[in-house]
Amino acid sequence: MNAMRVLALFAHPDDAEFLSAGTLALLAARGAKIHISTMTAGDCGSTSLSPSKITRRRKAEAGRASSLIGAAYSCLEEKDLAVFYELSSLRKVMELVRSTEADLVVTHSPVDYMVDHETTSRLAQTACFGAMAPNFRTGAPRAAKPLRAVPHLYYAAAFGGRDILGTDIPSRIFVDISATFARKAEMLACHESQRAFLRAQQDIQDPLEVQRQMAESAGRAAGVALAEGFRQHLGQGFPKENRLAQWLPGLVRVVEI
Repeated sequence: MNAMRVLALFAHPDDAEFLSAGTLALLAARGAKIHISTMTAGDCGSTSLSPSKITRRRKAEAGRASSLIGAAYSCLEEKDLAVFYELSSLRKVMELVRSTEADLVVTHSPVDYMVDHETTSRLAQTACFGAMAPNFRTGAPRAAKPLRAVPHLYYAAAFGGRDILGTDIPSRIFVDISATFARKAEMLACHESQRAFLRAQQDIQDPLEVQRQMAESAGRAAGVALAEGFRQHLGQGFPKENRLAQWLPGLVRVVEI
């Protein structure tokens, strides 16, 4: 039986750690092949280092974090604050979905606090929907073959659980990450370069404490100690089975909204 193949596509290094690393760690422990990819290398994630220097550092941090669960890491080399829904970006994301042969894709909420996140979410949705369409050509030198089926697509919770107007965006699917939260925190701790930047830019004094607060809040909604929240894309043409529940029996809670 082939291993489960999971693609976690987020905008920036450390997004996966905040939003889905506990779930990814659970899946990895069950034999899944995990690939974490970011649209950018976080070139604007510093107030003191040049884009080239912070880019090299953040890629290294992301690679170390991914390795903690045996995951691969890649960057699609877009730029911070300039992740656009355009053909060149879509080709990159489509090639990524096809080359990883993803069964399941995790990405940002369609509505979130910044446009890089929202655009990444839209690109992931289109790439999943079109991954099996042979007439969409990515233009890659050795282009991957179209997939045989549309991947299951899950949206992680919006950061802070709210939209830009402060309205709650409730998750419906929760994964109990009590057993993997320590590893999730260890992965986020790899992103040392962001501690000072998040303090300066978003007044986040301790990213690890924010990560714990988010997990505790999701846990309360799910009736467990620590959790991560998701919503599944159930639109026309997408699979309807809750693959997370099938792959993580006993650890997934579905809450009616």
